[in-house]
Amino acid sequence: MPKSQVSHTTGVSRRHGPVAEGLTFPSRFVGGPMEPQPAVATTPPRPHGELSTASINKIARLAVDVWKDAAQVTRYQRGQATGWVLEYLSDFPGQTWQERWDASPIGQGQVGVNTLGSRRTTGVAVSPGVRALYCLRVVQPSMLAFRRNHMHHFASMFIAAQNDPLLNKYQECVAAQDLRMNHQRAAVIDLCTLLAVQGVALADVTAPSILHFAHENRRVRCQLQPGRQIANQLIGHSMWSVLHAMGHFPPSTPTTMRAAMMRGQRTIEELVDQYPIRSQTVRGLLIDYFQRRRADLDYSSIKQLVLLLAHHFWEKIERLSPNQDDLRIQPEIYAQWRETIRFKEDGTPRIGQDDIVIAIRSFYYDLHTWAAGEPERWAVWVAPCPVPPGELNGLGTRRRRITERSADRTRQRQPLLPVLVEHVETRYDQARALLERADQATEGEVFTHDGTTYRRVITDSDHKMLRHGDAVPTRIRDEDSGTLVHIGKEEESAFWDWASVETLRHSGVRIEEMCELTHLSIRQYQRSNGEVIALLVIAPSKTDRERVIPMSAELFHVIASIIRRHARRGRPIPLISRHDPHDKVWSAPMPFLFQRQNGATPKVFNPGTIQQMISRRCQALAEVHPGFRGLKFTPHDFRRIFTTELVNSGLPIHIGAALLGHLSVQTTRGYVAVFDEDVIRHYQSHLHQRRQIRPTHEYRDATAQEWEEFEEHFDRRKVELGSCGRPYGTPCQHEHACIRCPMLQVNPKMLGRLEELEADLLTRLQRAEDENWLGEAEGINLTLTFLRAKREETQRRARRPPVHLGLPRLRARRDT
Repeated sequence: MPKSQVSHTTGVSRRHGPVAEGLTFPSRFVGGPMEPQPAVATTPPRPHGELSTASINKIARLAVDVWKDAAQVTRYQRGQATGWVLEYLSDFPGQTWQERWDASPIGQGQVGVNTLGSRRTTGVAVSPGVRALYCLRVVQPSMLAFRRNHMHHFASMFIAAQNDPLLNKYQECVAAQDLRMNHQRAAVIDLCTLLAVQGVALADVTAPSILHFAHENRRVRCQLQPGRQIANQLIGHSMWSVLHAMGHFPPSTPTTMRAAMMRGQRTIEELVDQYPIRSQTVRGLLIDYFQRRRADLDYSSIKQLVLLLAHHFWEKIERLSPNQDDLRIQPEIYAQWRETIRFKEDGTPRIGQDDIVIAIRSFYYDLHTWAAGEPERWAVWVAPCPVPPGELNGLGTRRRRITERSADRTRQRQPLLPVLVEHVETRYDQARALLERADQATEGEVFTHDGTTYRRVITDSDHKMLRHGDAVPTRIRDEDSGTLVHIGKEEESAFWDWASVETLRHSGVRIEEMCELTHLSIRQYQRSNGEVIALLVIAPSKTDRERVIPMSAELFHVIASIIRRHARRGRPIPLISRHDPHDKVWSAPMPFLFQRQNGATPKVFNPGTIQQMISRRCQALAEVHPGFRGLKFTPHDFRRIFTTELVNSGLPIHIGAALLGHLSVQTTRGYVAVFDEDVIRHYQSHLHQRRQIRPTHEYRDATAQEWEEFEEHFDRRKVELGSCGRPYGTPCQHEHACIRCPMLQVNPKMLGRLEELEADLLTRLQRAEDENWLGEAEGINLTLTFLRAKREETQRRARRPPVHLGLPRLRARRDT
């Protein structure tokens, strides 16, 4: 296929958005629901009168008199610089200072102010004069001209020169917000920059004008600093949050700038028009068809259906037959099309060919069916289905091959899961311990941790933040390598890596379900014997069915650690909205567990971020462990491993289906990886024969009695030192020799009892050696080996810091 035909079909621009003007990369924040537009001044702000044609002496005098808090010499130098810049502008054509500014190289942003001269060449610094012209509203700079120059103390001088009570109120509101000092400073600087560049007062600032300011700033910074990631950042989030808290925007305005920029659900017409379809009549048919199917499908499914029919089918048919204007596809054209979908655009084989063919066949059959009821609308499009009758032969075999590949993937990753778990645990333990030690150190103190020497470092910017009463990040320097380590960020990253892996492997939830967990998802259930069981409520996701799963001690510890981290400053978990990447909608504000501070505002983790975190850990392990080289762990791999371990340990498969949220046990069977191919074949044969003689109604949901037996199973596994991990419904197979049994899970509270047992065993061993009881000594040595191994494992788990959630307090009731 010619390159010109496929260049526009790559998924980059459709996934991330169009390429914005001035950017060399696609952006998903372009083309959002709110159209960015600059603010329009109802009355041009002139805090010191009309100065567009004022004399040089008058403006220079204002530059001296307006700001009286500076030293006399500083004010005099500012007046000199202002006069010098105006004299420079006088050489350019124009009736007003703005016209002369726009005609000059510095006004057009071609050069910086410093190119005009410096204190050494002119006797005065030039940039204070340009800053004064901005603040006095003599000229209105473009974003390019403004970003060309760095203006010290611009925000404070701009606010002082405006005499705007609303601007002063904004500054007070910024100080009252729960923001770090750098975000407060950014909120003030960004607003002053917007007012200067757009030439308006604060009363005229609108939400679309802030979006315009953010996009324009991003475009200019990418132009001035190509290749730098910081230039790609969208600024203005703190400013938006403060203005929203002030009530400056209408009530319907989104609470965050990100919510205003993210595209919501597209219309059917927009989804279809992503793909170049020449025939307008077929385009209209597809739109009508998708509109009809929209009532039965969610947004994610209808978007996938548009991809299959509009892009993979009709767009490629038109490439092969440009004059095709109806649905009667000739067999030779269909055969050519069938070859085109065998491979993706990048040349790799396409696995989902059957899904495309099934969607096409359903499309034709739907038109046939609808034409019988509404012939005036659909009959004209009735045509023979181009898919041959035998096209889907072997579909069951191909799907079994997919299941087998999934099972093989699980078998490869299951032995590596303990290695990954130990890695994230060790990394978190080390980062947490190092952070605790660094927090105790004073500035410049040298200390040793884990054989490495560090020095506590407080930078100049940290001292400035301390003077303003703001918390500073913990930084240390590795004295051996000289590397500056932001240990606070390292610990934060290590914690969320650990929490994500542990939650996924102990719960078996889908990645979307994990991201949707909230503080409200935690419930408790008291059994008849008084025991309280912690439950985790999983919100409806893929199958649209809510379910409740009992939490193990390990899972509860992870969830409790997350809650404690959010509440460590004495505040409740922030209520924020989550953007659903599939349905393109925002949730109601909720206390999501998997959230963290992202700049000025908290943000819920998205599935892509979790995947990147796991991939980074696998890449780090690949350097030291050959099993991780070329291997990728996905969140769904944890779910498959969890299912395999449940079912292979003896849990009835229909109970496993209930825990996993599967509508059918057949789906759960597809998740289970059995480690012997002969067992797979014999088991499937056994199931097939059993279904022939057993009625279908026996394939049912779990009964209340079965759930009760499932719960009582855990009571029968409790022993002196902890609990037994033997499979469901099985008796003890090791004659209650618990110390030697690999199924024993020792309770950390019983470590003292292990010491007593070890002392007793050592006494017995000494007696056996004295009496020359070699068999007895051999058995005692074996028991000691198991005991010490279990003690080390229990001590490792006991190093987990205790999580104290505290008692909930009743909030004071507000009078309304």
